[in-house]
Amino acid sequence: MLTTVNKYWRVMATGFCFLTFGLGGLVLTLLAVPILYLLPGGPLRRERRAKAVIHYAFRGFMELMRCLGILTYTVEQREALNRPGQLIVANHPTLIDIVFLIAFIKRADCVVKSSLLRNPFTRGPIGVANYIANDSSEAVLALAEQSFKRGNSLIVFPEGTRTTQGQDLSMQRGAANIALRCDCEVTPVVITCEPSTLTKELQWYQVPERPFHISLTLKPTISMIPYQQEKAVSLAARKLTRFFEDYFTQELVSHDRIRTGTQATDYRHSGS
Repeated sequence: MLTTVNKYWRVMATGFCFLTFGLGGLVLTLLAVPILYLLPGGPLRRERRAKAVIHYAFRGFMELMRCLGILTYTVEQREALNRPGQLIVANHPTLIDIVFLIAFIKRADCVVKSSLLRNPFTRGPIGVANYIANDSSEAVLALAEQSFKRGNSLIVFPEGTRTTQGQDLSMQRGAANIALRCDCEVTPVVITCEPSTLTKELQWYQVPERPFHISLTLKPTISMIPYQQEKAVSLAARKLTRFFEDYFTQELVSHDRIRTGTQATDYRHSGS
């Protein structure tokens, strides 16, 4: 009986949180964005203020979900996440991965769907924060390079969309092309969610039997030297993308083995 009541409570609480998230976007558009334009300072200062506002808003959203008993979370090496100029590549198990990452990275940039710039709930904050629209590959690369020079860190999900449960990870070359073109520090972040929820296959109201736990684990930076030595950028991008696929697959397998008490297999960067 208590289990059933708890589950219905989390369904209602989850719905409330997503409603709050939508209303928060409208408030940011109608109130915060005009104030940011009125404050003194040029475009760079305005962008940094906007990113900070979104960072704290997302952090508040995560705390709201935690306080309502929907989730718990752990974040390893929070300080290192905020090093400037990183390309943060992460797997993408849930709907709220980008919210979770920005909640712990104050000067985060990200690549968003260009359609969000036409959405009245999102276009204001996205525009003033100078997030990168995915209009074209060349534009994304150029804007990413400029963003790194402004001291931002860029979050990219190489999968391009949420992981499909039960299928092998399949990644696109966008993250690899950014890494090779911008010659930036590449930092992998492994995201796990247990029990699984907010996936591509599940609706938001299909909550698990207990609160879910999200974990962010920052991993050592990946050297680009083996890939920069390739004569053709396209070949280097293919190899790096394949490495991302293998890397995250092995990290998730190791995580599952540790969680279930079985022996994990070591994985080393081979550069191939």
